[in-house]
Amino acid sequence: MTNTKAGRHRLEGGTPTQRLLALLEVISEKDQFVTLQGLVEETGIPKPTLHRMLQQLESSGMLQREADGRHYSRGARLRRLAENLLLNDTVGGARHAILASLGEEIGESCNITALSGGEVLYLDRVETPAPLRFYLQPGSRVPVHCSASGKLFLAQMAPAQRKRLLADMPLKKFTHNTLTDFNALELEIETVKQQGYAFDDEEFLPGLLCIAVLASNPNGVSNIGVAMQAPIMRVTREQALAFLPALQRAADAIATICQDGASTSS
Repeated sequence: MTNTKAGRHRLEGGTPTQRLLALLEVISEKDQFVTLQGLVEETGIPKPTLHRMLQQLESSGMLQREADGRHYSRGARLRRLAENLLLNDTVGGARHAILASLGEEIGESCNITALSGGEVLYLDRVETPAPLRFYLQPGSRVPVHCSASGKLFLAQMAPAQRKRLLADMPLKKFTHNTLTDFNALELEIETVKQQGYAFDDEEFLPGLLCIAVLASNPNGVSNIGVAMQAPIMRVTREQALAFLPALQRAADAIATICQDGASTSS
């Protein structure tokens, strides 16, 4: 897939399957829904041909049609594919070793997370040996609005993109601390942007405190978070802040191996 001087994407590929994959690449790069006409203008593909390609992708579950019948978004099958790639990538062993070292250093449960739709997906986790802990396995999901990592992922988005995402999901109240008002959540996200880290202060589970940072991505938006979770009776917000240097070192190390892995596979 290449960009033309006119600003269009030319879909590379000598077979129909390759062209379908190239079209998925174009759609996956976007932070908003797409339309048939918009894709015609962007790719230069004749409307009947592109309509047929979109129908194929929709019938396979890779795309889904929105309620208005005009817009397309990523389908459940495409999201599962992306999640499976994240959960089973080739740098998983090295990534887990960094996480295990972080957990040993700070003595609390630690996670590696990614954004998946309106939820935060746990890619990996190490548990504290302490007797009081909260069990969340790799593959677990938590809502984006009441997760420390989720707030960081939201903070990277343009306001319009964030509003679209949150409009499609209820801001469910899980505890007395859960932010369920959009404006209150926006204020929290502004604070997160300025700080570079985020808290979940008993917002998802009563008694659970979480602090998170992002693994940087030199090519743009990051989809990897590194977080610590602990009971509030053992770790206060002030104590959690003391873990930030260790969290950031782990996040930087994970960012490096992810970049190395991407370079090796390209």
